[in-house]
Amino acid sequence: MQEIENGIGYQVSKTYRAMGTRIDLTLFGVKETRFLDEAYQLILDYEALFTVNRADSELMKINQMAGIKPVQVPLVVYRLCQRALAESMKADGFNALIGPVVKLWHIGFSDAKRPVSTDIAKKRALIDPQDVVINDRNLSVFLKKKGMELDLGAIAKGFIADKIQLFWQAKGLESGIINLGGNLLLMGNAPIHADGLWRVGIRNPLQKTTQSILQVLTPAQSFVTSGISERFLDVEGKRYHHILDSRTGYPHENDIASVTVLTPRSVDGEVESTRLFFADGNGNHTQNPAIIVRKDFTIELLHLDEKRVHLSDARFSLLKSS
Repeated sequence: MQEIENGIGYQVSKTYRAMGTRIDLTLFGVKETRFLDEAYQLILDYEALFTVNRADSELMKINQMAGIKPVQVPLVVYRLCQRALAESMKADGFNALIGPVVKLWHIGFSDAKRPVSTDIAKKRALIDPQDVVINDRNLSVFLKKKGMELDLGAIAKGFIADKIQLFWQAKGLESGIINLGGNLLLMGNAPIHADGLWRVGIRNPLQKTTQSILQVLTPAQSFVTSGISERFLDVEGKRYHHILDSRTGYPHENDIASVTVLTPRSVDGEVESTRLFFADGNGNHTQNPAIIVRKDFTIELLHLDEKRVHLSDARFSLLKSS
């Protein structure tokens, strides 16, 4: 925990672990760390509902009854399932049912392997969002086929970050930073800068490093990134990243190393970053500001003023903003 007194008052920060990742929470203008601890407890409470890593979670109750019967869930779980399924039905990259294919590859784990095509075909038969029935009257979710899995991991961090911001705002807190494993949400003005703007670094997605390649001056909003550097599998000279395409069962191939989308709400950024990655960075697929880093060391800005961006790595070049 850090407690810093500076020209703008107090700043408190703490680091935690949850959802399989590092959590960094910061508040400005307060001395008490209880607001950080209460936010962390909120994270733990939501994780207990949404995780697929605990057999007794509300989400796992749905998966355990796949092909058997509908499962009634708490309203907060139902609403997030509803949003995830609605986005999955658009068939533009985001798919909350892709778990069986992800587990088949298991990229990022010691037992990762390139599956045979017949196994991929079998698992793809279990990932169609059309095979999910939701009932608004009794808040139930039913996976029609045994072996189907609903996984909210691609949307839950954004949802939780938004809930933390609402919680802090309800407590009268004005400025803070919510960082859930790289999913960043900035709240209020940046009190450490006279212009009130935050400075956010975009790291190099072509290397496993924390080094930034550019800095963005931004008002309070969310930064969510989809990228290929964190998890991958090398087989016979070919590299396979972890972002799998529901249409093929294989990693989606394009020239993008990372997509970072800026949105007012973090949950929207989760969806939009995935969608833009599968759209191969086509700016017509989003109205949100975005930063696309390509494998050829070029950076494209979508709906983002170049004056707000400072390039800090000479190996990269900035393309004209779209």
